[in-house]
Amino acid sequence: MNDHRERDPSAVALTPRRRVLAAAVPVLAGGAATALSAGPARAVASVRRDPIRPLRTAAGDWRAVAGALGRPGNMMGAFDYHTAFLRTDLKVISDGVTVMPGLALGSHVGFVRYADGSSMVMGDLVATEDELQQMMDALQAHGFMQTAIHKHLLAHTPDLWWTHAHARGGDPVALARGLRAALDATQTPMDVQSAAHEPVDLDTAGIDAALGVKGYSEDGVYKCIFVRRETITDEGLVLPPGLGSTSALNFQPLGEGQAAINGDLVMIADEVNDVLAALRQGNIDIVGLHNHALADDPRLFFTHVWAVGDAVTLARALRRAVSATNTTPRTTPRT
Repeated sequence: MNDHRERDPSAVALTPRRRVLAAAVPVLAGGAATALSAGPARAVASVRRDPIRPLRTAAGDWRAVAGALGRPGNMMGAFDYHTAFLRTDLKVISDGVTVMPGLALGSHVGFVRYADGSSMVMGDLVATEDELQQMMDALQAHGFMQTAIHKHLLAHTPDLWWTHAHARGGDPVALARGLRAALDATQTPMDVQSAAHEPVDLDTAGIDAALGVKGYSEDGVYKCIFVRRETITDEGLVLPPGLGSTSALNFQPLGEGQAAINGDLVMIADEVNDVLAALRQGNIDIVGLHNHALADDPRLFFTHVWAVGDAVTLARALRRAVSATNTTPRTTPRT
């Protein structure tokens, strides 16, 4: 058994900002929405000097979380346990394109264990406009912070919203139960698994060459991922590479080499306007510019994108935007 399972989950030192938040938004621990102990001032100071690092885990370490969520997930590298929930119940039209669930209609959650005995979860959850308030109520009732609320698509029907959620506590299963309650406030199907990595009708070799990355097919779309090179922290926790700090670019085949693209690029402040300019020069629509977290360091910004056209041509345009950021292709496979 891993050592981190034997630690006392109450021995978690929180930053001063977190102590303030804990009074209003409790963090799940021990199966209930209870605030973690703030700990002595010297422990808080040590967090600032030496951020807490994630622990390596395997998919088997997360079986109880999978049970609480209602489905198995997969490892995204050595630290991040990831689970996706596709909105296959929705027929969404954007720019005349019927959007495949794998392109833009998924909720995604990632769990990480840390050396201090705590666990952290970040999620990006999709809801219809009619579902949004109930989902937010469920998140708040289970001690989750909401760190962003925005759209990933331009004019589309039905109206959809995405909310980013964050929580930390001693019991990852309690965190998973809170997420499941939020998902249950929507019509998200719970019996739909991600599809196998089957080939898609696109020039994927051309896309790879244009972007300088090796992508992969999943749920009928082609996905290309880049991660920040810097170490990213959030409230004193080191985020594993790719968790909450990726540029994710998805290509949905439309036939004859055409694709709809959707996704987002991650940037620090000094990169934002160079990226936006490169996108517009490539005739790629900008959906929004926003943050996904409240306390990330360095501060990260995200721009969501949309375009329809020749897939390889769009990939070349995206490459110019990606090249304006301090990112590198993600090569770690899912397990």
